[in-house]
Amino acid sequence: MKTQEEILKLLPLNLAEELREIFINNLSVQEIRIKANKPVIVNLSYKEIILRFIPSIDDLKQILVRISNYSLYAYEEEIRQGYITIKGGHRIGIAGECVLNKGEIKTIRNISSLNIRICHEVKGCSNEVMKYITKNDSILNTLIVSPPKCGKTTILRDMARNISNGMPLYNLKGKKVSVIDERSEIASCFNGIPQLDIGIRTDILDNCFKKDGMIMAIRSLSPEIIICDEIGTYGEIEALNMAFNSGVNIIVTIHGYSIDDVYKRAVFKELLENSILDRIIILSSRKGPGTIENIYSIEESGDVKCLK
Repeated sequence: MKTQEEILKLLPLNLAEELREIFINNLSVQEIRIKANKPVIVNLSYKEIILRFIPSIDDLKQILVRISNYSLYAYEEEIRQGYITIKGGHRIGIAGECVLNKGEIKTIRNISSLNIRICHEVKGCSNEVMKYITKNDSILNTLIVSPPKCGKTTILRDMARNISNGMPLYNLKGKKVSVIDERSEIASCFNGIPQLDIGIRTDILDNCFKKDGMIMAIRSLSPEIIICDEIGTYGEIEALNMAFNSGVNIIVTIHGYSIDDVYKRAVFKELLENSILDRIIILSSRKGPGTIENIYSIEESGDVKCLK
């Protein structure tokens, strides 16, 4: 209920009342999509609901003022990146007219669309996979492959919590974890403070490029595990190699649908050829977000063995 009220207080009264009714009857609200002069759409995990309320441009301006605590200037950097994170870790995506300066986005003005993404924390959702990625009180290098909206970030967050706190069930002692949270989605930081539980031994580099963050963590935070979401550039792979060669284990994710998607992408060739990866986990939403389809072990020989 606290989460719901944090969001409802930002909205026009009529919209808040419609949403309150939906929140009471549904526990799976994922997004609230607000566009000027269009009906508000609420996305649940299994369907969408089109509301009666049609916001005006003035409504959107008022929402933005409340989101920014009456100081949009203080959120200039976040707006430039297309979102604002609010208390509770909820992210509000922003669309409008992009203002360019020397080929880069300086800010977004004439904002006509907002997307409120509800932050969900599911403690224990990674427990099933933990037994596959632990060995002799250590963490195996793991890649999570998942289509969008299949729970990979939620599972990644819970893995950080389990590794950081330790899991006596698997004889795993708590490890020092560095989370490189480029888009503030894993820890959902607000004013630099994680709004979600990622464990007692976890350091956060929030709003930091993954390549830079991994190198910074290795040099200054002495992590045993580095965790980051949605890798995909050669620079990020280079940083992962640096982490591996520094004795740091890694858990990362990519967008994809199967293990074939990993082997088809040239950017991952080095990770595979150098036998850096130990496990590949495939997620789907077949039985709801976070469905574990397959877990593969990558042998030293390069052979792939299906564990689940």
